[in-house]
Amino acid sequence: MASLFSELKVRDILLRNRIAVSPMTQFSSPDGLVTDWHLAHLGSKAAGGAGMVVVEQAAVAPEGRMSTTCAGLWNDEQGAALGRIARFVSSVGCVPGIQLGHSGRRGCVEPPWNGGGHLPPDHPEAWEMIGPSAIPFGGVMHRTPREMTAEDIKATVSNYAAAARRARDAGFEWLEIHAAHGFLLSSFFSPISNHRTDEYGGDFAGRSRLLVEVIEAVREEWPERLPLSMRFGVTEFAPGSQTVEESIELARLLKPRGIDLVDVSFGGNSGKAQTPWEAEGFMVPAAERIRKEADILTAANWNLADPQFADAILREGRVDLVMLGRPMLANPHWPVYAAMVLGEERPYDMLPVQFSTWLNKYQRSRVNDGFGHITGRATPPEAAAAE
Repeated sequence: MASLFSELKVRDILLRNRIAVSPMTQFSSPDGLVTDWHLAHLGSKAAGGAGMVVVEQAAVAPEGRMSTTCAGLWNDEQGAALGRIARFVSSVGCVPGIQLGHSGRRGCVEPPWNGGGHLPPDHPEAWEMIGPSAIPFGGVMHRTPREMTAEDIKATVSNYAAAARRARDAGFEWLEIHAAHGFLLSSFFSPISNHRTDEYGGDFAGRSRLLVEVIEAVREEWPERLPLSMRFGVTEFAPGSQTVEESIELARLLKPRGIDLVDVSFGGNSGKAQTPWEAEGFMVPAAERIRKEADILTAANWNLADPQFADAILREGRVDLVMLGRPMLANPHWPVYAAMVLGEERPYDMLPVQFSTWLNKYQRSRVNDGFGHITGRATPPEAAAAE
């Protein structure tokens, strides 16, 4: 029976626990180059005890970025910059992963703190967006993408393969393909955004064709001994979307082509989606179905911050890995916090020796659920004097 602190071996890679840091776009990569910000951001989570850290979606082409300051992996200079992160993450006992993607019609936007809308077509840094069909996303992303040609599709498949090769050469040990959240591969699979009448649209076989071709091309470049996963939008929570049954069938189709784990999320292709954002672990039921019915490893996302809940879904065999984003932003040492909540005997042992040596020696630092002597209010002078 697996638990939050059980190891997980996939192909030749061993994760020290079942806690992975989700890829989180930072909008802080000029010319697609990750910087010291990313080293500090991702390095803190790796040193904080996670089993794996996945670098944010790296665009496989310039027009595949979300914004002008999003990470890329379409050239060797970007690969060299990312290699620094892979080396540090690995040096502290954490598995370095990276996500590859293409924004499609959700690209060419401002950072979220500036509204997240499309840049106007006449903006000096704007580019032409592409997608399966000439259908705008809607809302603040109102521009209409150009429907991709056969040549565009062929180039995109090649771009994914080239980026996978650069990820391999940079030292990453886990690769994830982004096919969720309204990005290009997700938009091809969704009947909401894909109205094509050629071999890349229409029925299940047509809408899944690009994903199959990308996975096959990536697997040719990505070493056999290393895991390959797919972040997959299994439903839109909206009428007319792909069904969970179709998503299960796609997982079955991709497993023999080299996908080892499905990182289950939402499609994100409809502005009318009724996503249950407040529900704890709202993607867990779909992840459980895919795990059982497609006989493949799954990861769950979204609202998994409660250690007892995260541990329970692993012990119950509903998922194999938990992916955490915002909880790790709030507390890079969330794994230590979870270990304390769950009664692990030596929670600090998962940290680098530079931390664990002193934390194990001074057990008073374990007060307040692992947050030391930090409280929500100022310490009264008399209490401070007593310390």
